[in-house]
Amino acid sequence: MIEIQNISKKFGDKVVIDDISAQFKPGICNLIIGTSGSGKTVLVKCIVDLLKADNGEILFDKMSFSAMGKEERKELRQNLGMLFQGNALFDSLTVEDNVKFPLDMFSTLSIAEKKIKVNEILARVQLEGVNNKFPAELSGGMKKRVGLARALVMKPKYLFCDEPNSGLDPQTSMVIDKLIEELTIEFNITTIVVTHDMNSVMEIGNHIIYLHQGKKEWEGSKKDIIYSENKLLNDFIFASEFLQDAKAMRMQSTEKK
Repeated sequence: MIEIQNISKKFGDKVVIDDISAQFKPGICNLIIGTSGSGKTVLVKCIVDLLKADNGEILFDKMSFSAMGKEERKELRQNLGMLFQGNALFDSLTVEDNVKFPLDMFSTLSIAEKKIKVNEILARVQLEGVNNKFPAELSGGMKKRVGLARALVMKPKYLFCDEPNSGLDPQTSMVIDKLIEELTIEFNITTIVVTHDMNSVMEIGNHIIYLHQGKKEWEGSKKDIIYSENKLLNDFIFASEFLQDAKAMRMQSTEKK
């Protein structure tokens, strides 16, 4: 579990994250949603220590990050998996070498053991037999699955996905969402997904935090979101045609009661 307490961050005089507290539990998909500029990515960067929060506390399984020593922080970072929005694959490396990269950096496994782990995770994301291909030879969805395989090859406790469906068609997006959800449950990972894709919200949004102008405006599940009375949230989620239909159905249901 990851817990954040009263996290704030500003750049110059501009407050980007304003006193946010939340809990992200393992075995479910925790989503952070909001419009561009709402502070989603900055919040995640604070959680993984790519940015230093100005105030507040971050706890990983009840251990305070600020109280950790050098070795504890090193161990924690080895338990963080990252799926980047642009995949961040190394163009000059094969799929196998891209996925193996964290093992080369952080493990003492033999070459044979690393190969076994790479093949296991590639099979799990439905990419058997592409070991020797280069990123330029892959489709957008395949690149995303390679990025996911690399993020999970160390079997991390915590997984962060930044806009995992960016640039993908709806069908491929559903495949990625399903994989993230299945692997989160299978490995009991604390998964945090940053997204503005409402289809993802309704598919895998077990726990959702909605940010507006750096503040936590709403919190709930995908079941709660349709029935929310929060105007800012409604303006955001019902911008999609699918959810406009859901809203109309909700209103019809209310009128019949």
